This record gives sequence, C-alpha cells and structure tokens, in this order.
Amino acid sequence: MFDDPAAFLAAAGEHLAADPVVGTVLTTRVVRAVAEVAAGVAQDPRSWYAVARDAGGAVRGAAMRAVPSGARPVYVLPMPGAAARALARLLHERGEEVHAVNGALPAARVVAEETARLTGGAGVEVRLRTRLMQLTRPPADVPVPPGRLRPARADEVDLCLAWFAEFAADADRQAGRGSGHVPVTEDRDSMLRNRVLPGRLLLWEDPSGEVVHLTGVNAPALGVARIGPVHTPERHRGRGLAAAAVAEVSRRLLADGVRPCLFTDADNPVSNALYERLGFEPVAETADLAVRPGPGEGPRLGTS
Repeated sequence: MFDDPAAFLAAAGEHLAADPVVGTVLTTRVVRAVAEVAAGVAQDPRSWYAVARDAGGAVRGAAMRAVPSGARPVYVLPMPGAAARALARLLHERGEEVHAVNGALPAARVVAEETARLTGGAGVEVRLRTRLMQLTRPPADVPVPPGRLRPARADEVDLCLAWFAEFAADADRQAGRGSGHVPVTEDRDSMLRNRVLPGRLLLWEDPSGEVVHLTGVNAPALGVARIGPVHTPERHRGRGLAAAAVAEVSRRLLADGVRPCLFTDADNPVSNALYERLGFEPVAETADLAVRPGPGEGPRLGTS
C-alpha cells in the first residue's frame, strides 16, 4: 500500500507499462497525482495505491482508492483471484468501508464479493457494464459537419459541468436503464485546473458560433490517452458531431504517437455502434459494482 503516488509509480510502473491501455484509469490518475504533489496541490489523505506481488516479488496487479468524492470506489486492475480476495481482506482489516468497486473483470467482482462476505452485505449489484476499447489505426472517414473543434474556454466551465451531468442521464436512457451511469465527479475549480486550462475539453462550434458538442480527452499516460466523455445535447443530434469529434481527436493523438482508448457503455447500442464504426476494438470488460448493504445497515451510495 502506498500513499505517495510517486512511490507507487516507481514500484508498479513497469507492470503498468506492459499493458497501458488496460491500466489507463489508474495511470492517468496517478500521473496526475504525481504532478499535483510536485506543484503543491493537496491530496485527499484517504487516498492510496496498491500493488499485488506474487511469492517471488513480481507485481501481478494494482489497485487504487483515489477518487475523493461519492462512494470513493476501489479501482481494480486485472489480478489473480487470490490477490483480489487478499486486497478485500486487507481493506476490511484497515477498517475501510467499501461501498463500490470499479474496474477490470473478474478481479473487481472478486473484491466486491469478498467485501460483501466479510461485512455481511447482501451481495453485489452491477451498476454499469462497461467495455474498454482502443484504436490502433487511423479512424474511418466520416462526414464532417460545418464548424470546428476547439478547446473550451475558462468562461465555459459551467456549461461543461452541466453537459457532464446530461451525459450520464442520456447514457442511462439510451441503454434502457433507470439509473446506473453516475456523473463524472468534478467541481468547478477541478474542472478548470485539470481539464479546461490544459485544453482537455474540446467543443464543436457551429458556423453561427453556437457550441453544440463536447468531447473530453485525458492527458497521455504511458503512451495512451483516454477519450471521454462524448456528449451531444439532444437538440443537436443527428448531425454526426460525435463521430466527427472523436475521429478528429483520435487522429491528433495518433499523429503524436499516442494510442487512443475509451470506455463505452456495454448496454448502450448507440455508443457501441459509433465507436465500432470508427474502428475501435474491445480490449477488456469492466464494470461499476456496488456492495449491497446487509440487514440493519443504512443505505449506501452508488458508484462514482
């Protein structure tokens, strides 16, 4: 267990670099945390990063708990079942309340199920099934609607926050769910510092100057950059904005020698069809899981 992101990266960096697409969420977060610590940005004191080692000392998996809000999910990369159960037991021994587990299957489910067993929970609920996809070649050509893709400005932070919330609700509707896709947790200052000022949120502006679409992209980590969220407000759909924006962002990344990847909602036929058409291919099955409370326990928050 590490509370210093730089120490964790030194221990797990070689393991993460061996499969940087599967590790994209963890590596993006830890690389950002290392930069924030160096810049004097305070970290949540509850945050930790972990490596699982085999008997010979080789790293066989990694995990983190570094999302400061919501249910503070444990995020799990692939690891042997014994390691996943050991992680759940360690967190239980530390007195950590684990309400949510996200990440690669089956390891994330093993951590969640062992947590439920240890705490007397009623079981594990799948909040959201996701699929990690990557693009290894130039995206397919798609029609380009009028307008341009440009970075969001500082005075557009509130618009971006509102569209992040819309994105989650729309994803649930398109997948036929009542709920499950929890909004990306951001406050205004965090979005401005981590996404807008570095140019990580891109907006499509039509010829009249109206902003009609948002596509986000994370900073590259270990040669991989994760695209998302991708959101077009309902009144602007049907114009090919999402396809054109994701294709353009992907081309820019590939030109810089960076591999694009993204998560798609496994139950959303709209997003799956779009990304497959562009040439994205599946890499790993992932999920957001909630540990259901047992008898007598109070309600628990959903995943974050």
